[in-house]
Amino acid sequence: MRTIYCGQVNAALVGQNVTLSGWVHRRRDLGGLIFIDMRDREGIVQVFFDPDKAEAYEKASELRAEFCVQITGVVRARPESQVNKDMATGEVEVFAHELTIINKAAPLPLDFNQNNSEEQRLKFRYLDLRRPEQARFLKTRAKVTSRVRRFLDEQGFLDIETPMLTKATPEGARDYLVPSRVHKGHFYALPQSPQLFKQLLMMSGFDRYYQIVKCFRDEDLRADRQPEFTQIDVETSFMTAEQVRAVMEQLVRELWQDLAGQDLGAFPVMTHAEAMRRYGSDKPDLRIPLELTDVADLLKKVDFQVFAGPANDPKGRVAALRVPGGAALSRKQIDEYGKFVGIYGAKGLAWLKVNEAAKGMEGIQSPVAKFLTESIVAELLARTGAQDGDALFFGADSAKVVADSMGALRLKVGKDLGLVENSWKPLWVIDFPMFEEEDGRLYAMHHPFTAAKEVSVAELEASPLEAVANAYDMVINGYEVGGGSVRIHNNEMQQTVFRLLGIEAEEQQEKFGFLLEALKYGTPPHAGLAFGLDRLVMLLTGTDNIRDVIAFPKTTTASCLLTDAPSLANPDALAELAIATRLPAAQADRADD
Repeated sequence: MRTIYCGQVNAALVGQNVTLSGWVHRRRDLGGLIFIDMRDREGIVQVFFDPDKAEAYEKASELRAEFCVQITGVVRARPESQVNKDMATGEVEVFAHELTIINKAAPLPLDFNQNNSEEQRLKFRYLDLRRPEQARFLKTRAKVTSRVRRFLDEQGFLDIETPMLTKATPEGARDYLVPSRVHKGHFYALPQSPQLFKQLLMMSGFDRYYQIVKCFRDEDLRADRQPEFTQIDVETSFMTAEQVRAVMEQLVRELWQDLAGQDLGAFPVMTHAEAMRRYGSDKPDLRIPLELTDVADLLKKVDFQVFAGPANDPKGRVAALRVPGGAALSRKQIDEYGKFVGIYGAKGLAWLKVNEAAKGMEGIQSPVAKFLTESIVAELLARTGAQDGDALFFGADSAKVVADSMGALRLKVGKDLGLVENSWKPLWVIDFPMFEEEDGRLYAMHHPFTAAKEVSVAELEASPLEAVANAYDMVINGYEVGGGSVRIHNNEMQQTVFRLLGIEAEEQQEKFGFLLEALKYGTPPHAGLAFGLDRLVMLLTGTDNIRDVIAFPKTTTASCLLTDAPSLANPDALAELAIATRLPAAQADRADD
């Protein structure tokens, strides 16, 4: 059907006959000649039809956008004045001798020359995927998976599959459940990750495992999250956290070198505490040269409760964000930033403009200036490094609200003022808290199988909130692309962690009995990491929407516009599964129809 792809026709083929198969991207009738841009997955080439080849020329007059065609012709060099330097095939064109219209196309629901809505693009995804940009996304994805497999194979990892139908276990998100016909009233769960199975593989002696695997989480969605996503899942035995990080860093550096031509260099390592202190985020975007500065100690005695309250509260925080050139911001812009931080729980945004530092209090402008002394202002400017023309924004609240609001403000201000460097900034974030507390209850910061650093069972039980997890995340340009940890390989420690999380003995046996039993039989120390393949490809292709790099993605409501999934189930199928549903009246009426 073809001898070469459209996008691969080049000057080396001038004078040779080629057969191309693909789609009409665009058609132009110049009166004496008919030109089409012909497209396949590898790109576009210009084809022309001349009246001298009467049969092909007559058929070409019927061509319209997205007709599926096959042509045979001779490659010719374009005149120098007509070379298109923006096309990979711009030095050549194909003089068509034969044309076969394989299939005509109805009027298109998408306009390839304009921006279509995402709803249109997802509904007619098979057409949207014909676009050269979309082809580039999926081709890059294929190259990533191929390169990952080759690297891990060379490093001695074994590709081992784990079950898709498994047991529901609490791992942080809601499970997708699958009813069993054989065991009525019982359900499988689709895996949120292969976590427990890969740990069992370590116990089985397969010391280097990997899998490129689908995972499922029934959670609220956003631009970089999907209900089903693909994970590069890795687990090792007898390797330290540092050794795991070294291998995984090498993998990502080779991906960026091979596919983006970029040398990422050695990744800096930052503790979770430092990341939160300096950036208000556990996935800091280091391309933005703005940092938070703690100033609570300077404001404990001011007669302004908004500052003094959090400054004197052990769980509070007061932080300043220096904005270079921020004195030029209008009051309207500052008010908009105040509304923005309110999204993250902040009650307001105090600010200070540095007009002329040498003049002391007369050289600053701030609605809270009356609460500050000249010495406090001088110390604030010295500590933050603020200079004439800069501004300071203040966050004062609980430590969490300050981190969330000021961390988000840092990103927004950096982007608004064009401070984002055009570069790649990877890092490792390590030493996360083992637990976080909410409403008096403990939750695992990563997952309940993560090991604590250098702590005994007794010490962990006595002070769980002081425990540091032996966990690590890889972050690139503000995106967490991978995360992992050293796992618990001791039965008593695993039961203790479950207990601290409110999972008592009976529930432990019900949900994790197989794991606890396996931990009794010579479990090796093990550690691993999982990359989000979709996020890696998103970064490598330069898009900011994870749906662009997935062939058939879901919307933010977890629906598929192409197939209209999810849909109502057949009542007979539900009866066979011993399932009854209660639907809103409108849906019930549709089901009856």
